[in-house]
This record gives sequence, structure tokens and C-alpha cells, in this order.
Amino acid sequence: MVMKPRSDAHERRHLASHEEEFRISARRNRLLGRWAAARMGLSGEAAEAYAREVVASDLEAPGEEDVRRKLLDDFSNKGIIVTESELAHQMASLFDEARAQVAKDNP
Repeated sequence: MVMKPRSDAHERRHLASHEEEFRISARRNRLLGRWAAARMGLSGEAAEAYAREVVASDLEAPGEEDVRRKLLDDFSNKGIIVTESELAHQMASLFDEARAQVAKDNP
């Protein structure tokens, strides 16, 4: 029986860790959507709506490939050249920014 409380605590920490990673990814995707919207010449509500689309696109499949594919397709459809390496760099940079923002929101 001593193992049960320890196991429950471990499960709670594991769940909290997954929830935090989800919040960070969602925040990164919103920031990424805003960055992409600006590159596409969108502003105001149109930019926010696009950022929400990017966040929603991450729910299509596990991993971030669905987000990467959406952005590259959208840039291509608009005739905007963004390389995969540029996008990967932006995604990594904004993940770090999102992590800092989430940490600030949840001291």
C-alpha cells in the first residue's frame, strides 16, 4: 500500500508535465500563427483568426508536422518563400518564447 501514494504522485506529476507541454505548444503555435500572418500581410482580426487556425491544425495528428505542413502550404499558396529551415528555426525560437510565457503565467 505504500507504493500507491507514490504512484499517484508520480501520475499527477506526469499529467501536469503533459498539460504544461500542451500549453507551451499551443502558445508557440499561436505565436507562430501571428508571425506567419504578418509575413502574409494579415493584421488585426484576420491575423488572430489565422493564428487560431494554426493552433487548431496541431490537433489533426500527433507531432508538429501538421503545423509545419499547413504553414508551408499557406506560404506557398500566397507565393511567399519560406524555407523549411527558416520555419524550423522560427518554431524552435517561438517554443522557447512560449515556454517562458507559460512559466511566467504559472509561477
